[in-house]
Amino acid sequence: MPTHVRAALGAALIAPLLLAGCAGNTSSNTTVDAKQVSAKIPEKVDPDTTLTIGAPDARIALKLSGQLDKLPFKVKWANISGGPQCSEAFRANSLDVCSAAEIPSIHAHWTGLDTKLVAAKYRKDPLKHPVYELGIAPGADIDTLKDLRGKKIAYSPGQAQGALVLRILAKAGLTKDDVRLVELPSTGDVYPSALGNGQVDAAPLGGVNIKRYPAKYGKDGAKTIPHGLRDDPAHLWVPAEAVEDPQKAAAIREFVKYWARASAWADTHPDEWIAGWYVKDQGLTREDGEYLVKGVGHPDFPADWTSAVARQQKTVDLLAKETGKKTFDAELLFDRRYESVAADALKSGVGEGT
Repeated sequence: MPTHVRAALGAALIAPLLLAGCAGNTSSNTTVDAKQVSAKIPEKVDPDTTLTIGAPDARIALKLSGQLDKLPFKVKWANISGGPQCSEAFRANSLDVCSAAEIPSIHAHWTGLDTKLVAAKYRKDPLKHPVYELGIAPGADIDTLKDLRGKKIAYSPGQAQGALVLRILAKAGLTKDDVRLVELPSTGDVYPSALGNGQVDAAPLGGVNIKRYPAKYGKDGAKTIPHGLRDDPAHLWVPAEAVEDPQKAAAIREFVKYWARASAWADTHPDEWIAGWYVKDQGLTREDGEYLVKGVGHPDFPADWTSAVARQQKTVDLLAKETGKKTFDAELLFDRRYESVAADALKSGVGEGT
């Protein structure tokens, strides 16, 4: 079974367990007193320190660029990423670092899980290179965002796609009460299938599904439309306990450096990246890989997170308003000790591979 299929199935199985586990010890108006970590990170990392990391694409990029064996600490790789899987692993104390968008950290805060964002990556020209487009079902009669009123929209709470739906509604002057949100996991082909069979009228589609969905259902009237919003945050995400441990904090700092260099390498070596990641590891076609690389654009690693925190705050406030949660200071989610690590690593040019 291809890796991307295993990951999709795993996320679909884990999400209900995660929601069930959280339901018993939280309430919609409860927020946690997240701790700010301020101790200085040791300058050197102990080579015997071990991190368990869920960032499959980073592992492949490090391998392809010749940097995997240069990591100055021990690593165990977990074939997971994203909000539901990583939150569950954090709760089980079985994961130290995860790659995820911005929404899982917000959702984790509301469910009593203290986590930190330790790296931030965005897309240059984010409106030109969006992560998602809005898939429209055949016969849904949706041409603009305002046409979403009264429609059934796929919704995955606690994930980037779910927050994007709420942001799209806000842009259109609508609220969740003006539409019917249909809770569905955003993994694999769930959203395209739900659109194709009329289970929902609209759903945010990402990756190769932006291309595949209209190709499969276009003859029946299926299409995608742009949402016109910035949707590009990508982070390295950790449980607070990991960065409270001095040696793990140092190892995480080193991983952020290598993660940034590996991302930059993939951007400047598209042919090798397509062959090694999209085709060999993810089981996609060369054509699909080329489509995805073209759509991603170039990565941007800000050395100053002020704008990132401000955008995160807007998302926190919107989600709080629409879900009945209590708003909080988004600054709590960021560990600013790592703020310039990725950008500085790229300036140094060390370890960029071949």
